[in-house]
Amino acid sequence: MKRKKSKVNKKFGKGNFSSSISKVIKTLKKKHEINKIKRIKLEEKEEQRRLIQQRKELISLEEKLLKEKERLNIKNGELILKEDEIKLKNDEQRKKDDYLRLKDEDLRKKDKELIQKEKDLKTKEEEQKRKDIDLKVREDEQKQKELKEQRRKIKVLKLKNEEEERLKNIELQKLKEWEEKFDKEKQIKEQQEILKEERLKKKELEKEERLTLEEFDNNDINKKELN
Repeated sequence: MKRKKSKVNKKFGKGNFSSSISKVIKTLKKKHEINKIKRIKLEEKEEQRRLIQQRKELISLEEKLLKEKERLNIKNGELILKEDEIKLKNDEQRKKDDYLRLKDEDLRKKDKELIQKEKDLKTKEEEQKRKDIDLKVREDEQKQKELKEQRRKIKVLKLKNEEEERLKNIELQKLKEWEEKFDKEKQIKEQQEILKEERLKKKELEKEERLTLEEFDNNDINKKELN
């Protein structure tokens, strides 16, 4: 029985060693995946801050453009009121008109840029949403893997405990059978010793009786001879 128990222990030793290596590898993979997820989150937060800053800049630029448009509207009103004066200053007015034209072109260009930036910002926001969804999916998958691994470990531990309990019960049963056999053999030996002692006592008594009878017979013979 001791040999069989040794083989079982060796078998469990190898399993524990392989299980330990597997645990270390899985732990490293898990840490790597967690670090990767953290890095992605940091990058996404940085991207969000940058997008917020761009939005603020766009809002500030829009306010400036509105103020500039208001100024231009006021300027146009002044130009209408001063039409006679403008006519007298055609050369100067042409220069101003050229300036306003260039300014207007610049404003239109800036309007187009703003529209494009808004589109880009919207695209980035949609991309960020997709990233958030992907990240949540990966986190859920990681949680499922961890739960599955935990259930597997619990199952392995349960099977190991059941096997150890089974072997322990077998050992206890064999020990109990051996004790019962030992007690039975001891009881038989004790009974045999008692019988042996009783036989010896009986023989001693028979011998004493025989000697007593012989002595009595001898005494009787001697008395007869004397008479």
